[in-house]
This record gives sequence, C-alpha cells and structure tokens, in this order.
Amino acid sequence: MRYIYTLLLTLLLFPITGNSQINHLKHGDKLHDKYDYIDAQEVYKKVVERGHTSAQIYSDLGDSYYFQSDYKEAAVWYQRLLSEYPEEVEKTHYLRAIQSFKSNQDYNRAEEVLQTYTFKYGDSPIAKQYEQDPDYLQSLKEIESEYLIKELHINVEGSDHSPAFYGKNQIVFSSPAIEHIRNTHDWDGGTFLDLFIADRDTLDGWLGNKRPIQGNVNTKLHESAAVFTKDGNTMYFTRNNIVDGKKRKDKEDVIRLKIFKATYQGKDTWQVVEDLPINDDSFSTAYPALNAAEDKLYFSSDREGTLGMSDIWYVDLHDDGSYGEPVHLGNTINTEAREAFLFIDENDVLYFSSDGHLGMGGLDIFKTQLDAEGKPGAIENLGAPFNSPQDDFALIIEPEKEMGYFTSNREDAKSINDDLYYFYKECKILLEGILKDKQTHAPLAGGTVKLLDSDNGLIAEVLAADDGFYSFEVECSSYYILQGSKEGYTPEEMAVETPGQSGSITQDIELEVDGPCHPNDLGCRLALQPIYFDFDKHNIRPDAAIELSKVLEAMKMYPALVIHIESHTDSRGDDDYNMALSDRRAQSTMKWLIDNGIEAKRLTAKGYGESRLVNHCANDVPCTAEEHQLNRRSMFIIQD
Repeated sequence: MRYIYTLLLTLLLFPITGNSQINHLKHGDKLHDKYDYIDAQEVYKKVVERGHTSAQIYSDLGDSYYFQSDYKEAAVWYQRLLSEYPEEVEKTHYLRAIQSFKSNQDYNRAEEVLQTYTFKYGDSPIAKQYEQDPDYLQSLKEIESEYLIKELHINVEGSDHSPAFYGKNQIVFSSPAIEHIRNTHDWDGGTFLDLFIADRDTLDGWLGNKRPIQGNVNTKLHESAAVFTKDGNTMYFTRNNIVDGKKRKDKEDVIRLKIFKATYQGKDTWQVVEDLPINDDSFSTAYPALNAAEDKLYFSSDREGTLGMSDIWYVDLHDDGSYGEPVHLGNTINTEAREAFLFIDENDVLYFSSDGHLGMGGLDIFKTQLDAEGKPGAIENLGAPFNSPQDDFALIIEPEKEMGYFTSNREDAKSINDDLYYFYKECKILLEGILKDKQTHAPLAGGTVKLLDSDNGLIAEVLAADDGFYSFEVECSSYYILQGSKEGYTPEEMAVETPGQSGSITQDIELEVDGPCHPNDLGCRLALQPIYFDFDKHNIRPDAAIELSKVLEAMKMYPALVIHIESHTDSRGDDDYNMALSDRRAQSTMKWLIDNGIEAKRLTAKGYGESRLVNHCANDVPCTAEEHQLNRRSMFIIQD
C-alpha cells in the first residue's frame, strides 16, 4: 500500500528528539517529520550502526517501514524496540508490532506481543476482542467464502487502487499520472496519482479503455477515492489540499487531505465546484462514501475528537445543499489505529479497512450494517480471500450481482505495489437425477450417464447407482447435454440450461426398452390383449378371463415368477374415486389368479387410478369411448 503514505489519514508528526547529540539524528528527525522516509531510514540506520540507540529511533524506524507497508523491515525494528526498551514501548507501537509480525506470518511472536498488550491495556477494544476469541486467527481462516478473486490486467507498475462504481458499466480509480515522471513525492519516489475512468465488463469484471478524468479534478498532487451520486452528476473525491492551483499547508508545513465536490459537464469532464466546509487546513478529511439515501456523507478524518490515527465520521447532507456538523461514529467501529477506505452498498452495509481491529495482518477489510440512524452495528472481518497478511482495502460491491473490486498489495501479486482485484461469487450447480425405466419407472442401476458441453464434447461420465441416482457439478449460466444409456434400452439425450445462481437442478432420464417388449412386461411377452374393465366396474369380464388364463398358465409353468399387478382407470369421474376403483380392480385380478391356484405370496397388486394415462384423455379432454377404454387396463410386471 505504498501510496497510503501520503493519502491515508496517518499524517501524524513524529516527535523530534530534543537531546540528540549528533547531526545525523537531527537530520533524520527533520526528514521524518517531512515524511521523506527513505532518507530518514538511511540516516537513522547510520545512527544505529554507530551505537546510538533509543526507543524513539527504533520506533521511528519501525514506523517509517510500517507506513510504507514494508512489514518485514518494520518487524525488525519493532522487535528491537520490544527487546531493548520494553518499558518505553508506547501503546500504538504494540499494535503496529503485532500487525507487522502477522504480516510476516510470525504468528507466535504476534501472539506473545498481543498477550502483553492485553495485559497492559485490558480495557482497549482489541484486548476485549482478543479475550472473547483468543483463537481469532484460526476463526478468520475458517470463514467459508464462495468468492473467487483475480488480479486485473489494467494494473500498472505504480499503485492502482480505490475503485468506485460509476454508472452501470464504468469504474473510476486512482492510478499514476499519465506522465509517470511528472512529479514524485518524498515518501518513496513514487509518482503522484490521478483519477481515471475505465469501462468494465459486467459479466467477468474486465476493465479496459483507461483514460484520465477530464476537467479540473486532476492536479499536480494526489487525487483518489471518489464516490458518485446515483444520477451520475455529482462526485465527491479526495485530493491533497490544493485550491485554485495553490498548495495549502498546516502549521507543520504538511499538505493535508480534503474532500472536494465536482459536477459532471459531459464527455468524462468534471468541474470542481466546492471545497467542502467539513475540511480544514489543520487536519485531513478523506475517503467519502454516500449512504443509500444519499442524505449522509461518511468520511475518514484525524480531526479533533478522533480516537486514533484516523476515524470514521459522517455529516448530514441537507436538501438546500448545506452540511450538518460532523458526527463521530463511535468507539464500536473506531479504534486507536486507522479506519479508512469507506464504501456503503445499496443495503446500507458499510465496508471499511482498519488495522485497529483484530485481523490477519496489515489493513483488513471489515463490514457493518448501519441502522436507521446511520450508526454501526457489529463489526465483521471479511476473512479470506478478501484479507491477507498484507494490506487489503477499498472494497466496493454490488450485492445483488455478488461481485465487486478491492485493492491489495498481497505477496502473490505481480508487483509490490497496490493492485486492483476483481471478486465474484463462485457459482455452482448440482445437476442430479434418476436414470429410470420409462414404462415401469424402476431405477436402472449400472446405466451410463454422460455430461457433454454445447459442442458435444465429453465433460464427465458416471454409472448410475443402485437407486439409479447420478450427479454432476456444473457451471452456472451454461448449456449442457445429458445422455443416458443401458444395455437393452434405447439411449436418451436431453439439453439442460443452468441458471445464473448457485443451486441444484433435478433432471431424471427415462429410457425406453430397445425392442417390442420390456423385459419385465409379462403381458407383452405373452402377447396379452389388454385386460379391460367396464366403466365404473371391477368385475372380471369374460374376455378378460381368457387373457388372465394365459398369465395363470405361465405362472404354473414357471414357479419362480413373482408378479406385480397394476390396474389403471380412465380420467372420467373423481380422481380419488378412480384411485380407489383401480385398486379394487387390481385386487379383483389378483383374487382371480389366487382362486385359480396361484399362491398369494407370488402376487402383489396396486391401483394407480388415472395417474398413468397412456393417451391424451386427461380430465375435461373430449375423447371417444374407445380412447377412454385404452386407459382402463391391467398390467403384469415381473418382479426381480
């Protein structure tokens, strides 16, 4: 997070050592106070090499690396401070040491220092959080997230950060000025930052066609962290304190940060119209965010009343264009460290970054639900993959689409600078079903089910389980082809289109017997004529008795045969009545066979009413008597 050295609200002045005996130390203090940490680091290290050490030198060296997000070097100097001057360690340096150790994944040392801090400052928010969950790091690692992240190609060698939604398909973010060598700031020799616009693909998050915002927004110093009203006509953004082309400084000769208001002029052009009245030359005000109703402007500041290095505040926006008095958001969210990089989604969930709440190292991203009065609720760490041992900040999100962007300088990035990342919800569909016989609905264990893509390319292949079950994990918003097959059956193929949200789809596959007869259909094997019943009757007709005699003889010839008798009705009459009627017919058929010498244990019978019609003659559909009669039938199914 290299650019934060100037932009983050941590522009505190480090105390000058009054009793230094060498010019090196005096020179180092002067550079340190001017935020030129690279020169200060070299001067201070020369002092240490010559044997001159103190708690202040170690803490200043640690801080100089800490605010450059060089946590590896910061940890070295904080460790020397803790080891050599344990009684002179200030409260804030315990916290920075803990963060530095965690960023280096030295969790044991971080735990030791955190225990010491908790013992000394038991009433602090971090100490209370730690006491409530001493295994917080493990808890954060166990947070289950369905989100995936990817680094964006639009990132350059310098720092790209602080994205903001602009309209439906554009992003505004901060990036090194076009000239790249226009000016450099003292902190690390990096170039100053401007606001840029990029087009975005709302499906895959891609950003392209990067160009600077036109108008008088960008200056020769830093611009960053914008937010736009929903109508796209007003922008609030962060800038170094420069008004009408002139730099303004505080009493310590520091150029602070301010929030400015600009209006849209057309064609990517903006005109700055207001230096907000909540600003002042003596403190910083930055990182604006609008609530859903756009009647409150939230921001980060180190003004009087701030608990730590920078706190979150808000101000009411009145209909007449005036502003209320700044309101501190309280100590539930604000700490003795840094809170900044604000974003509020359409549901009034406030996202922010902090190194004052328990986290994974460096700045972590947190969220809290704002209530009707705009006050925060419980604070929640987002965990991985949003947070890492390094700095993670400036998250924006579209909740309904479950996607967004954030900034990080995590170690697996392409460079050590801040880079933009896109995140999106991992969308998976469970495609499952039963491979079954189309006529009997019996499961077809051992059958094959294939999953193919839209070009008929094979993706996966499984065997149906004993109950015919199969399943595949597939992508959302995709087109697939299912193929089911089994020996003795005609293969079946069907198309499946998946929805755009995670979930499950049930798609049974029914196969027809390959040949004139189903292997379990005794009636077909014996070429039986249908066993018909008269309308609303269940007695065995003479023509039916002839066909039943064929079943009788077959069962006598093959004593191992076990038969299930199905009886069906047509759709005329009440559904429940037909179900009962069909069951009486099934029982009547079974009784006839038993009466003629077949053991009852070899027979089962069930009525299905009008639930399995063989033609179109459903309720209220005009049909002939012959068409209705086709549905009044009995079937004889051989049981395995």
